[in-house]
Amino acid sequence: MEIAYRAQDITEAHIVAGLLRANGIEAHVAGHYLHGAMGEVGTLNLAQVQVPTDDFLAARILIEEYERNPLENEEQYGP
Repeated sequence: MEIAYRAQDITEAHIVAGLLRANGIEAHVAGHYLHGAMGEVGTLNLAQVQVPTDDFLAARILIEEYERNPLENEEQYGP
């Protein structure tokens, strides 16, 4: 597994993982327990989306598209 995305919080990590899964890429969200230990204090990007090594490039392409279109994503996925 490779880290394809470091999210600001666990919610964002699940949104990105859902995007990847919807496009046929297995995705695992890591950092649940670390995020809980930190509470609402800065999470230091502990939430990560991991994908199989073979899918890393395809995942990064989708994630970069997601990052380039923040307004479109907000309309589609909510604030």
